[in-house]
Amino acid sequence: MKHTDMCEINCIDNDKVSRIKKNIQKQNTLNIAQMFKALSDDTRLKIAYALSLEKELCVCDVANIVGSTTATASHHLRLLRNLGLAQYRKEGKLVYYSLVDEHMKNLIQISFEHSRINESLRG
Repeated sequence: MKHTDMCEINCIDNDKVSRIKKNIQKQNTLNIAQMFKALSDDTRLKIAYALSLEKELCVCDVANIVGSTTATASHHLRLLRNLGLAQYRKEGKLVYYSLVDEHMKNLIQISFEHSRINESLRG
């Protein structure tokens, strides 16, 4: 017998579906989708993780950490900032970036922890 990951009959719990649809409609899923899209880039995810480990990092340090030019790091940091995930401050000729809040830090760190757990379960 062939196993499939689809229901074999059409059975809808209308109360549950209605309640969840109303809840989803109240949410701004576009902003969240943009956040995850920004973090789906390997370099930006590494940058976000680095920022989750320190209170703030200079653009030059970020470039060195991810192995890029300062221009490339600055481009990625600017995108994270424009999407509301990171913030910056300027001190003289240096620019320091940090994650915007503890929620973002927790999201990044939980994602990496989830990945480590999944890898250990598979391996």
